[in-house]
Amino acid sequence: MTLTEIEAQAVDNAQPWARKHIEQYLRSNGMEVDHPLADSLILLYTRGRKSGNIRRVPVAAHRDGADLIVIGSKGGAPEHPAWFVNLRDEPQVWVRQKSEFFEARASILHGEEYEQMWVRVIEWAAGFQQYQDRTKRQIPLVRLRRV
Repeated sequence: MTLTEIEAQAVDNAQPWARKHIEQYLRSNGMEVDHPLADSLILLYTRGRKSGNIRRVPVAAHRDGADLIVIGSKGGAPEHPAWFVNLRDEPQVWVRQKSEFFEARASILHGEEYEQMWVRVIEWAAGFQQYQDRTKRQIPLVRLRRV
């Protein structure tokens, strides 16, 4: 699917903060977004596990070589973000990173790979540890690899 087709179908996250960030991102190709990690923000497109609709959400992404690592923190909420549950069921996703758009395959990190990456994520953005401290669930880390 092309960017135009994906964008035409995309349903935005309903949270006001997310809608604001999406609008800013689309208007400026990700260059002018009022977000603490604006330089690392991407738009992630997943397919809804129930609706089948394409869902669009802004998320921070940490670079790991050619891959991106996204963090399912949801601000330390007790439940996983919907985008994570969607890609867990359907790992084909799309990514808009600034003006670039590409298809990717999502894989959830586990074990030693998770532990090593969590240390790197916390060094990059220490606030994620505060989110982990707020919840009993393990905040997931997801690798996005370009297809």
